[in-house]
Amino acid sequence: MEPIGFARHDHKTCIADSLSAVESLCARNGLQFTPVRRRVLELLLQEHQALGAYEILDRLRDEGMGSQPPVAYRALDFLVKNGFAHKIEHLNAFTACAHPGQTHAPMFLICRSCNAVAEATAHVSTDTLGKTAKEQGFLIEKAVIEAEGLCPNCQDMPE
Repeated sequence: MEPIGFARHDHKTCIADSLSAVESLCARNGLQFTPVRRRVLELLLQEHQALGAYEILDRLRDEGMGSQPPVAYRALDFLVKNGFAHKIEHLNAFTACAHPGQTHAPMFLICRSCNAVAEATAHVSTDTLGKTAKEQGFLIEKAVIEAEGLCPNCQDMPE
């Protein structure tokens, strides 16, 4: 699995494919993919950037979908709990999962200049973190790796 956020791709197809995958997963697992949950996922998919809960709430309010923080937080909780979105701790923000329905350890590459976020897959069991944990007798059940730097577009721009 490659990062998506920094690669050129057909973004309309990217969004449509992600929404379709989540709709199918919800139907298969008996989960309710409400209009608010769908809209929050669409917002997260739009620009491959992480959004804070209040940014999402502002957009929902502007669209008449609710103005109270629980509206956004409930939708985000549902999306994260079911693997359709991830929380990026470094930014205290959320991003759509690039690989919904697939078991993976996400690694986030965060551009400090434009805030673009790319999700890649970490190989925790075979990398240094996994080896170190194993040496200590520790079993990793979940790991999220976040790295900050410059995306390819921002590397080409003078600071």
